[in-house]
Amino acid sequence: MIMGSSGSGKSTMAMRLGEITGLPVVHLDRLSWNPGWIATPRDEMDKKVRAAASQPEWIIDGNYSSTRDVRLERADTVIFLDFSRYICLMRAFKRWIANYGHTRYDVGDDCPERMTLWLIKWIWGYPKRSRGRALEWLSKIEPPKQVYRLKGNKAVKQFLKQARESDVNTQI
Repeated sequence: MIMGSSGSGKSTMAMRLGEITGLPVVHLDRLSWNPGWIATPRDEMDKKVRAAASQPEWIIDGNYSSTRDVRLERADTVIFLDFSRYICLMRAFKRWIANYGHTRYDVGDDCPERMTLWLIKWIWGYPKRSRGRALEWLSKIEPPKQVYRLKGNKAVKQFLKQARESDVNTQI
């Protein structure tokens, strides 16, 4: 399972790991958003996440702390992308410009890319609001589950290189 702030690169990391491992990729934003950016009701979202996590193998990206424990129960690896708010904001703006008017692969159908004040505030407030709780939660994960905290592009590239060069299913 892959976690981190909006704009940290969760979906890109999931996609790349999926290509390397051949594992199916599930983007929680695809489960969460219905056409026109209508949110899936929480009980329905919980069911969708449980169904995805019950599959034999997967890579799931997204935060959604209300379903974090459900995913962890079945996960063997947790990756936390720990990037600065500046990088996450820059990536979100870059993503918005690159996908303006189009729906990205990692969100629900008919959800054209947008940049909102809410998203900007969410990314800016992530370090203070959510990062500490995520790190505390991660610190309680015990072996044999593996936890990776990747701080920056160099760490992500190194992780992906290691994944390509090893038997990912047993090494990551």
